[in-house]
Amino acid sequence: MRLEAQIAAAYGLDLVCGDPRWFPHPVKFIGGFAQILEAPLRRLIANARWAGIAAVALVVGTTAAVAAIVILAAHRTQPWLGDMVSIILLYTTFATRDLAAHAAAVHHSLAKDDLPLARTLVSRIVGRDTVCLDEPGVVRATVESVAENTVDGVTAPLFFAALGGPILALTYKAISTLDSTFGYKNERYREFGWASARLDDLAAWLPSRLTLPLIAVAAAITRMHPAGAWRFGWRDCRQHASPNAGFAEAAAAGALGVQLGGPLCRNGQVVELPHMGEPVEALDRRHIPCEIRLMVVTSLLAAMIFLIVRALVVRLI
Repeated sequence: MRLEAQIAAAYGLDLVCGDPRWFPHPVKFIGGFAQILEAPLRRLIANARWAGIAAVALVVGTTAAVAAIVILAAHRTQPWLGDMVSIILLYTTFATRDLAAHAAAVHHSLAKDDLPLARTLVSRIVGRDTVCLDEPGVVRATVESVAENTVDGVTAPLFFAALGGPILALTYKAISTLDSTFGYKNERYREFGWASARLDDLAAWLPSRLTLPLIAVAAAITRMHPAGAWRFGWRDCRQHASPNAGFAEAAAAGALGVQLGGPLCRNGQVVELPHMGEPVEALDRRHIPCEIRLMVVTSLLAAMIFLIVRALVVRLI
């Protein structure tokens, strides 16, 4: 059995959202389509910002249209087939399983005292230099990555799935993928990626703020620090460079009783990031499975609450 499969089984991840390996992942197609469009749009539209806006319109519009066509075609073939396709497409929009599996692989390496392998594994989920990280640095990078991606990869797709089913969930994933592809503040993408970054900020605005109380409740269920999640989540949420990711990361820091943020190395340069949370406990390897449990319970709470609200709204209408 592969290490990833062993980890997934150990954490019960088969019961959590992820993506079936035999099914082509829509996000890969969305990202590839966006990259294919960049060069011709830059040639056709001289203004980089307007070229980026056109890319957003084409990618988001095409994603929604293709999802609708595929689901409708499946329904017209057989109603049960349409339902199955809808469920599979919906399933691929949630990253709970992948986030947990990647983080658990890092923890597994640390548990075997294989720091070089842990550095290699964590380099796949963070955008910082990992070669010289010590164990607390690897733990911090892993926890920050899982916490930061809780909104984009878990609660926001669940929110839009409850709001508009697989089509809206995939539309959100297209927006999120565009931000990951073009939303950089460097010379190449400062203008071209402007629309991608702004639309992603707008789309995740409400889900990110709903995620903070969900993490506080999840902290209570998992016997962590719910008061810390609530207190430090609201206190430090705006310290993050992202207007949305800070809500989940600051709440996670408070829930775990650790301090996140601080200096890191990126492209050979030391970058000083604001701190979130308080160092009630020193970061160590046990905080990785704690963060995995926190993220998984948060995702289950989000799914339950969003579906209940949806059912109540549909019933009232």
